[in-house]
Amino acid sequence: MSQYGNGSVAVPAAAGEADIGAAGTGAGDGGRRGGGGRAGRRRAGIRGRQGMWGWLFVSPMVIVLGLFLLLPIGMALWVSLLNWNGQSNPFTTAADFVGVRNYADVLTTDGLDRKLFMTSVRNNLYLVLLVVPLQTVLSLALAVAVNSRRVKGKSLFRTIFYFPSVTSSIAISTVFLFLFQGSGAINELLKWVGLKGPKWFTDAHGLVWTILGGLGIVDPDKPTAALASHGFLGLSWWDWLSGPSIAMCTIILLLAWTTSGTYMLIFLAALQDVPAELEEAALLDGANRWQSFRNVTLPAIRPVLFLVVTLGLIGTWQVFDAVYVMSQGAPGNTTLTPAFLSYTSGFQDAAYGRAAAIAFILLAIVVVMTLIQRVLTRDRDRPTKRDRFLRRRAS
Repeated sequence: MSQYGNGSVAVPAAAGEADIGAAGTGAGDGGRRGGGGRAGRRRAGIRGRQGMWGWLFVSPMVIVLGLFLLLPIGMALWVSLLNWNGQSNPFTTAADFVGVRNYADVLTTDGLDRKLFMTSVRNNLYLVLLVVPLQTVLSLALAVAVNSRRVKGKSLFRTIFYFPSVTSSIAISTVFLFLFQGSGAINELLKWVGLKGPKWFTDAHGLVWTILGGLGIVDPDKPTAALASHGFLGLSWWDWLSGPSIAMCTIILLLAWTTSGTYMLIFLAALQDVPAELEEAALLDGANRWQSFRNVTLPAIRPVLFLVVTLGLIGTWQVFDAVYVMSQGAPGNTTLTPAFLSYTSGFQDAAYGRAAAIAFILLAIVVVMTLIQRVLTRDRDRPTKRDRFLRRRAS
């Protein structure tokens, strides 16, 4: 098939192919039945030997994945059904089997465990809603900038933009911790422009109520009765709608800054695969650069955009190191994440069953949100499996 035309290109048959075709025609169905069985068995035997050698070559990796991935996952799933303190063998009768009680404690049973877990989920939702769009837009903008023909020294800029992604996250978190202290460099810079910097890691008020309080609309210290008396999943609507705390905002900035370099390289590889002729044709047709980018470039990199959003979504639900270094959940559990809560439940409270249950609930949340994001970003013009099935039945 021609790449740009609609017709097909005829390829002359080789001499051997012509002889085979002639022999097949002369022999008829009987020849196909008579000689095809032996050839079919021979091909099946070859495939069988290839499959055996294939499994032999991949068996080391299968064994490694089984020992260090599948087996630990199975063990953690079993631990999530126990009341285990980590001191005994979880596969003996010394461990108390409680079934799904660990899951019920953090999902349906009113109490401290449920409140802490829902608070961590709320905080992580702020990360998803703010970090994923911010890092996606920032990384795409950086990729477009360094991919431009007008930019000189592209290699230097790529290295500079990618450098935070390869730097130790613990080191970057420590630097951010010093920058955003009450007497840190950020507040000193704000003083130069006549602004008073906030108490970054001691103010537990949500950003939404803080802004509305500054405008005189609400009092951040006095929740309204309508929002405080009603709630969802153990938290009042006042807590759900409070927005990220000031401390969480610093973590959001850190995550967006440290991850944008990696996603920039992914976008850059996708942009370089877009044919320049398509963009030039759009410009010749009268489209400006924004219209060309929106109608030509973005559809061309849609699979990569889905990949970046999916990786960002998974990454935001796995945030641990920044929280551990900068806040450890403080102030007032406004920076607590499910990953850090699972760690504290296991290694500080010795409730390994509850910690494992939180980890598997977190896995389920990631899978569900990934599927939702996949549905929302799918190509509307591409036929689904159901459409293809109905077409086959109609034909």
